[in-house]
Amino acid sequence: MPPLLAARALTKRFPGVVALRDVNFDLRPGEIHALCGENGAGKSTLIKLLAGIHPHGSYEGELAVDGAVAAFRSIRDAEAAGLAVITQEFALVDELSVAENIFLGRAPRRGWRIDWLEMHRRAAALLADFGLALAPETPVRELGIGQKQLVEIVRAIDKRSRILVLDEPTAALTEQEVAVLLGHLRRLRAQGTACIYISHKLDEVFALADRITVLRDGASVVTLDRAATAIPEVIRHMVGREITELFPRQAPPADAAGRPPILEVRNLDVAPSPGAPARLRDISFSLRPGEVLGFGGLMGAGRTELLMHLFGAWGHRSAGEVRLEGQPFHAASPREAIARGLVLASEDRRRYGLVLEQEIGFNLSLSSLPRFTVATGRVDRVAEFRRNQDFFDSLRIKAPGQHARAGGLSGGNQQKIVLGKALMTEPKVVLLDEPTRGIDVGAKLEVYELVNRLTAAGQAVVLVSSELPELMGMSDRIVMLAAGRIGGEFARRDFHPETLLAAAMGRLAA
Repeated sequence: MPPLLAARALTKRFPGVVALRDVNFDLRPGEIHALCGENGAGKSTLIKLLAGIHPHGSYEGELAVDGAVAAFRSIRDAEAAGLAVITQEFALVDELSVAENIFLGRAPRRGWRIDWLEMHRRAAALLADFGLALAPETPVRELGIGQKQLVEIVRAIDKRSRILVLDEPTAALTEQEVAVLLGHLRRLRAQGTACIYISHKLDEVFALADRITVLRDGASVVTLDRAATAIPEVIRHMVGREITELFPRQAPPADAAGRPPILEVRNLDVAPSPGAPARLRDISFSLRPGEVLGFGGLMGAGRTELLMHLFGAWGHRSAGEVRLEGQPFHAASPREAIARGLVLASEDRRRYGLVLEQEIGFNLSLSSLPRFTVATGRVDRVAEFRRNQDFFDSLRIKAPGQHARAGGLSGGNQQKIVLGKALMTEPKVVLLDEPTRGIDVGAKLEVYELVNRLTAAGQAVVLVSSELPELMGMSDRIVMLAAGRIGGEFARRDFHPETLLAAAMGRLAA
C-alpha cells in the first residue's frame, strides 16, 4: 500500500537561502508522524509547501497523495485533497464570532440563507467537546492566545480531513487543554485520520507519535520509530550535539538572600478598568537581585495581567502598593517603567514584541532610542548600529545581518530580538512572559543561559511559564496564581508537580 502522503527530494529556495534541501518524508494512513527540529530547520517551510502556500512549481522534487503526483497550486487544492493545516499564525477573523470563524466558508444554510441557529448549535457542541467554555457568539478579538489556538484546532478537526497538519498546536495551551487535544488526536487516529504533528515539546511527541522525522538545517536527517528511540537521541539529531542538562539553572549569588528586595508588591488589587471587579486580588511577593521568581497557574489565573500591570500597560490599581528599590512604583506607561529600570518581554511577540515589517536593527533599539539621541535631537545611527551589533552577535541571531526583516525569521530568532530589545534598556528587573513559547530546545537553552547571565550580574527576573518542568528547573522560588489570587508560594526544596498544580487550582491544604 502506498503512503497516504509522500514528499520526495523536496528542495525550496529563497533569495540567498536554501530552506529545504532534498527532504524526504512520508505519512501512512492512521499514523501520527511528528516533525522535530530547531527553529529554522525547515519545518514550517515544509508544511507551507504541503499546504499549497508555496505552490507547485516554486520548489524542486515532488509530492504524492495516494501514490499519485500532487500539484497543489493553492490552499484550496490541498484542502480538496484532504489536508487541513493549522499554522503558527492564526487564520481567524477578529471581527467575526467564534461560530462564524469555525464555519467560515462552509456555514450551514436553510435555502440561500445562513442557518444561524444551527451554526450556533453545532459550534456550541464542538466547543463543549473540547471543554472550552465559550459562547459561540463571542467575538474572536476578545479571546486570549490559548483560546484562539483552540478555536483554530476545533475548526480544523471539524473539517473531517484525511490529513491533519498541526504546527505547534499546544504552544499557548494549559496542561489540561493539551490533554484534551491529545485525546482528540488519538481518537482521530483510531478512526483512520493521519496527522503530521510539529512540536518542540518532546514529552508530547513521545506521548503521541508513531514515528518521528528530524529536520536539521533544511535537510531530513533521520526517521525513527518512537517506540525504539528516546528523547536524548532525538535532541542529539536536532542540534547535532549532546545536551546533558535541559535546565542549567545556576544558584543565585551567595549573598542574594541577605540583600534587600529590589521589587516588593503588597496587597495588590487590580481591575481591568475603574469600577470593574478586580481581576487580581491581594497579590503580595518580593524579588531580590540575582533571583528568578517563577509564576505559574492555569490559563486565566492572571499571570500576564500581573506583568502587564507592573509594566504600566494594563489595569487600574484599586488597592495595595508596589516598591522598586525601596521607592513607590506605579508606572503610568511602559515608557515610565523602562525609565525606572523595569522591562517586559511579552508573551505575544508578534503582536506586542516586534514590528514585523521592520528590520532587526530597528526592533532591537526601539525601546532604547533615548540612549542614542544626541543634543540636536537626532539619533546617532553609528552608535545605535554598534550597540545593535553587540546584541545581534551575543544573542547569536541567525540572519544575514541587522537589515533582515524581523517577520521573515524563525520563532526562536524573533524571540531573541524581543529579549535583546528588552535587555538593551539595561533593566534592573526583567519580566519574562512565556519566553520559550514555540521555540526549539536549542533556542530554549540559549534563553536559560541568558537568564543565568542576568542573575549572575545582579539583575532580577520574574519568569512566567505554563510548562511546569521549565518553571521548576529555572526558578529559585515559585508563586502559583489561582483565579487572580496567590494559591501558594514555594521554595526550591518544596517544588513538587502535584503540590504546584493543587495550588494552581486553589486546592492547596492550609
